[in-house]
Amino acid sequence: MVTIIDAEGLVLGRLASSISKRLLDGEEIVIVNAEKIIISGNKDFIYARYKQRVDRASISNPRVLGPKYPRRPDDIFRRTVRGMLPYRKPHGRTAYKNLKVNVGIPKELEGQEITIVEEAQPKNITKSMQLGTVSKLLGAKF
Repeated sequence: MVTIIDAEGLVLGRLASSISKRLLDGEEIVIVNAEKIIISGNKDFIYARYKQRVDRASISNPRVLGPKYPRRPDDIFRRTVRGMLPYRKPHGRTAYKNLKVNVGIPKELEGQEITIVEEAQPKNITKSMQLGTVSKLLGAKF
């Protein structure tokens, strides 16, 4: 069975950790509204951290060698969840393949039941930034 989760207004790290635990249990998960996930912290610091990751390249041959970090909000969330999974082991890789992340709500998922992860709700966050805003600052077109 596939679980559809609405990520609008949820905190990035809390959501990713709860999703990774569920994926390791064998659950198939579809995330919608990935561009509306919030990252807590100062806006300048958040942008600088992600910009540093995107710009990082090898000195010898920057086109070939990585690491390559994504710019789109759905790919940034997938990469965050991947960091919380044992990705290099077979059970971690199969768990990662059970995750689908969407920007907005696709037409085929509009009428279905959508759940919300309660433990990922923001608590006393004064400074935050949406993942879609970070992506647009990094140059993503979505």
